[in-house]
Amino acid sequence: MMSANYISTLMLSSSLRSSITNNQSALTKASKEATTGRFADVGLELGTGTGRDMALRADFNFADQLVDTNELVAGRLDVTQNRITQLGKTASDFLKNLIAARDAESGAKIILPSASANLQDVIGALNVSYNGSYLFGGINTQTVPITNYAAGSASKNQVDADFLASFGFSQSAPGVSTITPAQMQNFLDTTFDAEFASPAWNTNWSSATDQTLSSRISTTEVVDSSVSANQPGFRKLAEAYTMLTDLGNTSLSKDTFQVVVDKAIGLVSGAINDLAVLGGTVGSIQQRVSGATEKLKIQKDILNDQIVKLEAVDPTEASVRVSTLQTQIKTALALTSQLQQISLINYL
Repeated sequence: MMSANYISTLMLSSSLRSSITNNQSALTKASKEATTGRFADVGLELGTGTGRDMALRADFNFADQLVDTNELVAGRLDVTQNRITQLGKTASDFLKNLIAARDAESGAKIILPSASANLQDVIGALNVSYNGSYLFGGINTQTVPITNYAAGSASKNQVDADFLASFGFSQSAPGVSTITPAQMQNFLDTTFDAEFASPAWNTNWSSATDQTLSSRISTTEVVDSSVSANQPGFRKLAEAYTMLTDLGNTSLSKDTFQVVVDKAIGLVSGAINDLAVLGGTVGSIQQRVSGATEKLKIQKDILNDQIVKLEAVDPTEASVRVSTLQTQIKTALALTSQLQQISLINYL
């Protein structure tokens, strides 16, 4: 039994168009692989090995996120350490001048400008922000940690009220010259000290929390990544600078002024030691963050190598496929054009 095959220009054209469409899709895939060096469809190519590839990529992305986070943590700690160092240096320089002013004539007038400036420096340093967050606010990073010490502020109002309640007149009254050393000592050791301890400190001076921020710096390490403005060293500096700024010292008798200076010397000395310890703690955390980041970068390189080996294509083979497919498409387009020119009319 015989059969006949029917061939027409329509059938041939349809076949060529289908070939062109398929080859263009394959060309897109081959071009992508030749350009990127990895499979265009990783899941299709790896099959059951896709799960391992996804796990490696998840580990790589997590390590990459930790590196980014650590850079932010390192930046915060750098600024924090800078402020602690700055306050410690200023306090050390001030202590020398304070000791010299203790027995000097007009010592209170000599020390007043630097004490006032240093108080503002402490407040400014503790109110520093980084990347939109207050560094010394504890976990309360969106609120200014320390209120300014100025007329009308809670801290200033309370010091004024304490002074008036203890002595019966304000810091600018003539009666300041009558305050005895014993009276001043008692005021400083009780009422005034209490203003820089909890709860008064947290009510009138600070909105910072004692709890500080914690940050994960590796898959196994979590560190304290901030410092609270409520640290003892900061409170001592604030207390010393305030007592030398706003207790009417220029009107005190020499003996009473020396009581204030001796108290301030003890506070500033203690603060310098506290800040040194605090700076050491922050430095230790900085080293841990740096070390963790270096390990994470090594881990990323290892994971990336494993991912590349799984997903990589032979660039030479991919380029050959691109060239071959381009040739096939050009040939198919040329044949299609020739078929379109064939007409039965030409043979009638």
